[in-house]
Amino acid sequence: MTRALLTRLTLATALSLAAAPVLAFDPAEMTEGERTAFGEQVRAYILENPEIIMEAYALLEQRNAQAEAAADTQLIARHAAELFEDDHSWVGGNPEGDITLVEFMDYRCGYCRRATPEVASLLESDGNIRLIIKEFPILGESSLLSSRFAVATKLLAGDAAYHQVHDALLELNSDATEVTLRRLGDGLGLETEAILAHMDSDEVTEILVKNRELAQQLSISGTPTFVLQDRMLRGFLPAEQMAQIVADIRG
Repeated sequence: MTRALLTRLTLATALSLAAAPVLAFDPAEMTEGERTAFGEQVRAYILENPEIIMEAYALLEQRNAQAEAAADTQLIARHAAELFEDDHSWVGGNPEGDITLVEFMDYRCGYCRRATPEVASLLESDGNIRLIIKEFPILGESSLLSSRFAVATKLLAGDAAYHQVHDALLELNSDATEVTLRRLGDGLGLETEAILAHMDSDEVTEILVKNRELAQQLSISGTPTFVLQDRMLRGFLPAEQMAQIVADIRG
């Protein structure tokens, strides 16, 4: 095999690594000696041009992200009813909004606390977004107690009381205990004893189980996780980024 042909084959392989193939060939037609020589040429080319490895890796990451996004979109479509139309989750923002934002959150999650003002800013700047909160306590007993208290509050005292409790629990500086929850409820003027008594009810448990099962079906394992219309956003995002995604969705 001539050096010129080896160079052409080397260039074709390097370009294919960067997902820009310009020349196709069948290695099976090469002799053992030709394959050895070709391998040496490929190695030399890569050593002289190591940046193509990073280009290929970046392209691989982009393709993986696109595949993951497509899979997430399918999951969201499959579970749209549980995400957007259940009868137990708190709904805020504009209930008639053209865009729905679902948040899976945990009261002990630091990033959830950071996300709260960002979500509020998004809702304030865009009056056409519907917000749904999914209680998803995954960070221990304090998280579970907080969610049970919040859900029980919604069931017994309604949406406005839930919103107050939700915000207060996100600002709680200590672990949730019966003492701290009683103090919190009393401070908000709620019928705290009734809420505390309802925390361990089958009704509250069923809601939390449904949320956990939905999260598992959506491959959600961390908080905060957002479902923004047909897109899954895993982790904290500032309001500006979410606003840009909303704009992209609206087209």
